[in-house]
Amino acid sequence: MEPADVEETIRNGAALGCTEALFTFGERPEEEPGFMEYLTRTKYFSILDYCEAMCRKSIDYGVLPHTNAGILTYEEMESLRRVNASMGLMLETTANIPAHAASKGKEPAVRLGMIEDAGKLKIPFTTGLLLGIGETIKDREESLIAIRNLHKRYGHIQEIIIQNFCPKSGTPMARNPVPGTDEICATIRMARDILQKDIAIQIPPNLIDASLLISCGVDDLGGVSPVTIDYINPEHPWPAIEELKTLVGDSQLCERLCIYPQYVKKGWYHPDLEPLINRLAQIVKARSRVS
Repeated sequence: MEPADVEETIRNGAALGCTEALFTFGERPEEEPGFMEYLTRTKYFSILDYCEAMCRKSIDYGVLPHTNAGILTYEEMESLRRVNASMGLMLETTANIPAHAASKGKEPAVRLGMIEDAGKLKIPFTTGLLLGIGETIKDREESLIAIRNLHKRYGHIQEIIIQNFCPKSGTPMARNPVPGTDEICATIRMARDILQKDIAIQIPPNLIDASLLISCGVDDLGGVSPVTIDYINPEHPWPAIEELKTLVGDSQLCERLCIYPQYVKKGWYHPDLEPLINRLAQIVKARSRVS
């Protein structure tokens, strides 16, 4: 997106009461032919410089940034921490699988290393598993144990996403089978048994019938937007808030920020973000009382 388009999107989101701007893009896009020509036209010299500038723009509009930028170094995360309330990287799996063979950034040790660096930096972090990419049940167990061990050391994993792979036409995995509800439910229950109780378990409500999975141990439905599509899975529209209220059944639907309350209390954010975090926390609290 061009800078003007990013700013317009954030402005519209702020006007509609959004509290989070998700910044996400392909891993090291500068390595792709033609990308630097495009980026130079925006007057930025790296995607991370561009991202940081747009995060600052988001803060100016009163919306908290959350960046998921693929593999980052310790120093890059340290820099982005100044303008992000939280960050994320899907672990996907600790297994070495054919689906990841062409991407060096998908090496399990590399991804675990970045998640560990986030812990050292006290960054409230989102990670998770991607189901149906060639991993086994044992692989899923090992992945959850790896996440548990990192959280035991650093205490920074605020949520994990249990996400089903969605095949896309024209790709090598276009005909891969999609995990069924029972399989996803079993994985959620496994996660609930393995992980610490303070880690929320999230499922994406636009990719699976969440109403069938709430009782399996789900306590978070991620973010939905009245402004943008799900750019990763554009063929799956977001449910509206009223749909979510129906979907959760007897459970209560409560709004949250992209930084969980326990990390707000700990002060795990850059001091420059404190006024905005505190203001939005009060707004979310007031809206929850009304709803």
